[in-house]
Amino acid sequence: RSPRRFGKEIIHLMALTLEIVTPDSQVYSDTVDTVVIPTVEGEIGVLPGHLPLLTQVDDGELLVTKGNSTEYLAVSGGFAQISGDKVSVLAEHACSEEAIDENAVEEALKRAEQNLKDAKDVDPRQFEHLQSLVRFSGIQLALKRRRR
Repeated sequence: RSPRRFGKEIIHLMALTLEIVTPDSQVYSDTVDTVVIPTVEGEIGVLPGHLPLLTQVDDGELLVTKGNSTEYLAVSGGFAQISGDKVSVLAEHACSEEAIDENAVEEALKRAEQNLKDAKDVDPRQFEHLQSLVRFSGIQLALKRRRR
């Protein structure tokens, strides 16, 4: 809770609980002040007391603020549910900016792009998975390079 002084009165603002989960792991879990989520209909900002919402997450950068700090995470696909002061993001892929290894991402991107070029009789699900990896790699590289 962040105390704010209005005249002689101190008001405590509520915080949000943010959880970001992928099929592989829990990527993020903390109490935050605000979160901005990329959705298929545009970015949405979430503050404590937000109306309940279920929305589809788009590929992009998710922004988290807590106190005076700002953190960026790369996310790709999935859904976000806002209920009370809890935000749950179930993403296909997600990682924090600190977890991005630029060289490893570049190599993975090259392999995925080559696999897409070589794909002749590939299962449609495998093709979509490769496209998803290419998109997520691009998001990670853009995030890492912009924040240098």
